[in-house]
Amino acid sequence: MKAIIPVAGIGSKLRPHTHTQPKALVPVAGKPILSHIVDKLVSTGVTDFIFIIGYLGDKIEEYIKSNYPSLKTSFVLQDPREGTGQAVYLTKDLINPNEEVIIALGDTIFDIDLKEVISSSGSLLGVKKVLDPRNFGVAELDENGIIRHVVEKPPIPKSNLALVGIYKIKETKQLYEALEHLISQNSRTQGEFHLTDAIMLMISKGVIFKTFPVENWYDCGVKDNLLETNAMLLKKNCKAVDSGKFANTIIIPPVSIADSCQISNSIIGPNVSIGENTIINYSILRDAIIGSYSELENAVLHHSVIGSDASLHGLSQSLNLGDSTEIDFG
Repeated sequence: MKAIIPVAGIGSKLRPHTHTQPKALVPVAGKPILSHIVDKLVSTGVTDFIFIIGYLGDKIEEYIKSNYPSLKTSFVLQDPREGTGQAVYLTKDLINPNEEVIIALGDTIFDIDLKEVISSSGSLLGVKKVLDPRNFGVAELDENGIIRHVVEKPPIPKSNLALVGIYKIKETKQLYEALEHLISQNSRTQGEFHLTDAIMLMISKGVIFKTFPVENWYDCGVKDNLLETNAMLLKKNCKAVDSGKFANTIIIPPVSIADSCQISNSIIGPNVSIGENTIINYSILRDAIIGSYSELENAVLHHSVIGSDASLHGLSQSLNLGDSTEIDFG
């Protein structure tokens, strides 16, 4: 089985961080978003990957080749970017007609039993019940649990089962035929060729799709979600950090701190991830992601994302306060 991972998006909602790096390489809980996805697939035995790259795609290619040298990898350029359907269609010459694929969107971290999904005999779509499904692809089921209809971002949803961006496709020949039909007919939804529309075309021709539940699903497309995902993953997977190696510093777990960091006279945590070779002094950090090779001094931060190679020097006050005084720097 091959894994197809579209990572061509520009990540405009995560700017300014995506001005200099693709969204898939933004760090969360100690490693890039893309690494969480690849590691999960590799743990189930998948070793053959196709990455659909676009914006700053050379950085993704360099990262994958450097960090996963044992994997078989291919990189396909999507330019212009015209939707997930077009992205997957570009891989048609790399997939054999009878070869199954698993498609995982490159900005979504998931926590599921992929071995069970991959070993299933049919095609499956990952779903999760959400309160407002209007911003997602939506699946409607019949009484037997078979998908009878899928639609992309419906204004009036008839179901609260959102497609979470994980697809296991057995009938790849029919998938590429459906995608080719959409593109040749210029059949777009909201101006793009959507994978959801190709799946609906397959369903209309008799291909059976079922669902599998995704309980833990983390969308990293915006800052608030990124920080929430960081906190959740740290609580699930964080390792103990020896605070003794950092002078006059208190560590409040969960945190992820790279071994090469230099931290002193600070309070770190909870829910803080710090990248490699970062220097922090006289600072208080909580609910934050700090990139690599950055320097923070006299910083008091919460609900913050600081990129790599950044420098932040905060204020340091000397005060002489009398009785019955209140000062709020907030």
